[in-house]
Amino acid sequence: MDTSETKPGSYDFPAFEQKWQAAWKAGATFRTEPISCGKPKYYVLDMFPYPSGAGLHIGHPEGYTASDILARYKKANGFNVLHPMGWDAFGLPAEQHAIATGEHPAVQTKRNIDNFRRQLQMLGFAIDWDRELSTTDENYFRWTQWIFLKLFRHGLAYVSEKPVWFCPALGTVLANEEVLNTPEGPRSDRGSHPVERRPIRQWVLRITAYADKLIEGLDHVDWPDSTKRLQKNWIGKSEGAEVTFKLDGHADTLTVFTTRPDTLYGATYMVIAPEHPLIGKLTTAAQKNAVESYVAAVRNKTDLERTDLAAKKKTGVFTGSYAINPVNGAKIPVWTADYVLITYGTGAIMAVPAHDERDWEFAKEFKLPIIQVVGSKEAIDVNEKPWTEDGPMVNSGPFDGLSATETKKKITAELEAKGQGKLAVNFKLRDWLFSRQRYWGEPFPLLWVSREDYAKIPADSEVREFLPKEPVTCQLNGVEVCAVPLTSKQLPLTLPQVKSYQPSPTGDSPLSKEPEWTEVWYDVASGATISQSKPQPGPLWIKASRETNTMPQWAGSCWYYLRYIDPKNAEALASKADLEYWGCPDFYIGGAEHAVLHLLYARFWHRFLYEIGVLPTAEPFKKLFHQGLIMGE
Repeated sequence: MDTSETKPGSYDFPAFEQKWQAAWKAGATFRTEPISCGKPKYYVLDMFPYPSGAGLHIGHPEGYTASDILARYKKANGFNVLHPMGWDAFGLPAEQHAIATGEHPAVQTKRNIDNFRRQLQMLGFAIDWDRELSTTDENYFRWTQWIFLKLFRHGLAYVSEKPVWFCPALGTVLANEEVLNTPEGPRSDRGSHPVERRPIRQWVLRITAYADKLIEGLDHVDWPDSTKRLQKNWIGKSEGAEVTFKLDGHADTLTVFTTRPDTLYGATYMVIAPEHPLIGKLTTAAQKNAVESYVAAVRNKTDLERTDLAAKKKTGVFTGSYAINPVNGAKIPVWTADYVLITYGTGAIMAVPAHDERDWEFAKEFKLPIIQVVGSKEAIDVNEKPWTEDGPMVNSGPFDGLSATETKKKITAELEAKGQGKLAVNFKLRDWLFSRQRYWGEPFPLLWVSREDYAKIPADSEVREFLPKEPVTCQLNGVEVCAVPLTSKQLPLTLPQVKSYQPSPTGDSPLSKEPEWTEVWYDVASGATISQSKPQPGPLWIKASRETNTMPQWAGSCWYYLRYIDPKNAEALASKADLEYWGCPDFYIGGAEHAVLHLLYARFWHRFLYEIGVLPTAEPFKKLFHQGLIMGE
């Protein structure tokens, strides 16, 4: 029989929710127990959110509800459960708001975090709020800077000035993963703004040094097969050979990477990327205008556009130069075309049109020779279509009748004996562009000094804590300079107040306009700094300029799951005991869209920290679950 308490509509949700949430808070119901509790551990984690001004959207509680159920279940079954929450709070939206309003990004960020926290607490999730963190907190990003300095110390951070994607509207460089291919041309994934190629000085992390390990590590985690495939394909390992072609009338050579050295007898032309460093030397006077016009026309195409097999028409221009085929001495023309990427292999290819679809289409378009070197059981005409199946070698001199596998070995060995080839492995994965020309990000704990002053660093200097074996150099205003680090004692390096958050049209960060912060005296003995507006403190203090780029938003999210383990530790990113107990998240929930961004970057940093003895595990996330998307308007 119904009573007033059981009738529909009689349950006062707000009152009861507030009552029990207050009770949970007062009793620290969801506080993680100390590692000495004697219970088995279970670490369940959601990908932490960016605290936008709009607050939570429906996708947030979709994933958080799943992790909440799992956390409560494990706690009820006697586990010591770690279920934390934090904020991925650096990034472009807060800075765009600052540009529009003049309000410091930290002010809006705090306001948004307070709102997110309020909403999540209203939902009653079993979160240990004592471990809350934000990537913008000085006590957090000092360890982001510390990890970067470790990478710097081990030779995994360097400077490069190459054509990169630049977004004028956002005023910053974008990684390849942050550029979308749209019908309107290349666009930024944040805001869908037009982007263009520009040569800009960048900090780069040598993620390619870990390519093999990143592939191998996927065998040891419980992840969706689709996500593993995405990462393996993104890394894109290929085994083959490097072949060096001499150039007719030039002292320079062209080196290509090929997975098919067995088809060298069928190479009838070469193609170099429009950005290739030798394009100027190889372009003859007669071809100069045509080549320069072509290079300008393809500058702002995305890699996807340039390599699209469905493109209606192949384009390219003859440079006027010729290469010498190393196996038969044939003189073959060198072209430039947009389907060859400077970011893959060596930025040059040997073209075998009889056995490659793109090479065949290009050869047909420009009436270049097509020579069959791989046989077939049935009669084929390679002038009608390319033959891309296996078969014995033909038209290949002493290798006729041999299999492709045997020919690869023999030709590569012959080339190596002549000094014109060797076995090689190549990856599609490129090193990680790790700097942004913005204000609201972690400042790099580095400075630039002259090579002469760099040599003054004493052998017993505290600076050597993070000093690499070989100096990292670049050209600033036509002068070679060397990068020097701060020490652990000087961390965190914090952002100064600035007059304007607007980056310059040339790609300079807002920090570059603050000489009181950028121009300092640097103590080569201790790494201490003071502004150059003050007198030189002593003979070991040299002039230095701070790095004015900031780290990308991905930096703080690469390791946040580790800080939850011991969030208030002032001596280390987490204690050895806590790291040994918690290890890494047992269950990680987040979107599949992060497969080749956050999930790949975090695996790289984690593996590095494992190899230098900071972490006890080689992989960051044992089990990964994608919650999917909510469809509908």
